[in-house]
Amino acid sequence: MRRRWVLACGLAGVLFCAAPPAVRAEGPAVEPAAGQKIVIGYLRRAENRTNLSRLQLPAENDGEAGARIGVDDVSVTGEFLGQTYALVARRLKPGEDSAQALAELTGQGIQYILADLSAEALLKAADSPDAAKALIFNIGAPDDFLREESCRRNVVHVAPSRSMLADALAQYLIWKQWRKWFLVVGSHPEDRLWADALKRSATRFGGKIVEERVFEDRGGARRSDSGVTLIQKQIPAFTQNAPAYDVLVAADESAVFADYLPYRTWDPRPVAGSAGLVPTSWDASNEQWGATQLQQRFERKFFRPMSALDMNGWTAARMIGEAAAHGAADDAAAMRGYFLSRDFALAAFKGQKLTLRDWSQQLRQPILLSDGRNVVSLSPQEGFMHQFSELDTLGFDRPESKCHLK
Repeated sequence: MRRRWVLACGLAGVLFCAAPPAVRAEGPAVEPAAGQKIVIGYLRRAENRTNLSRLQLPAENDGEAGARIGVDDVSVTGEFLGQTYALVARRLKPGEDSAQALAELTGQGIQYILADLSAEALLKAADSPDAAKALIFNIGAPDDFLREESCRRNVVHVAPSRSMLADALAQYLIWKQWRKWFLVVGSHPEDRLWADALKRSATRFGGKIVEERVFEDRGGARRSDSGVTLIQKQIPAFTQNAPAYDVLVAADESAVFADYLPYRTWDPRPVAGSAGLVPTSWDASNEQWGATQLQQRFERKFFRPMSALDMNGWTAARMIGEAAAHGAADDAAAMRGYFLSRDFALAAFKGQKLTLRDWSQQLRQPILLSDGRNVVSLSPQEGFMHQFSELDTLGFDRPESKCHLK
């Protein structure tokens, strides 16, 4: 059977993906069926994310816009293979059952679903009978337990985990010799999970937490006309009398206080974590490895910068297109098998190919460290070695994993 090779290029003649890798000798090459229509579902949470700064409030189509750009890109390859793509988006209503929403998508014959859901809603959808023959791409939930003790065979994790983000930040701080950390933690459950990941990373790479303080969320408006003077007095008092430290690390996923920390701490120290230097899967300032053309195409279509959630959506759509180009779009089991094989590799404007961890189904990927205006660095950092892949220095490695895929 003759191999079919497709080289998909971005607009304006800029290369944005590589030719499909060679099929290994274990079995015959499989050509995708002509006239194939691949419909991708998109399931998103009911609530909007928030942020302290109005300049960083997520767009209404955050994530979905990235998935649509991804569908546009895989359609370029699909045109040569007789494949067409479509995206069907479904947003949960407040209090709506995620399993029921997923059933509506699978009821339309949709097998591949991008999910921007909370960890609890994602598990409920993945464990439902309607998800048995589906493959869910987690693009929004960073919870480590989804990759560990609560991992599922039908869930692929595109979004980096908290442990991956924390390890990426820790490697840079250690590389800078900023080993003494003053940890400030929010009072919400997700803040505690982020703090736990940061403490694990400190232990793993040689950081020392000299003190940990909790910033209590006492309610009230997060943004107000009269708040600047009040915050200017509160933050220095809150951070006063800390032991000597190199960097203040904030764990504030609930977006209550972290953005108030830079330039307001009692001691003149850098801030990292949830503000200041932030680990992320993507940043709108990234221009390396051909990223500029992706950013520009996104901005021309949606009139705003591309977010990390958008990039996760784009990556998931590109993964599906890559599998389909290799004849693995007929069913979810075939696609999952392709992702776990040595043939799968994805170019994603991050300097090296992305692959899938076979023990937890987490996408290996470099993590950008951003100050909100520029990419400061990229992890894994030089000198952090691994016997298989340096990307496996980020997050739970195989020997540490508690995942037993069901």
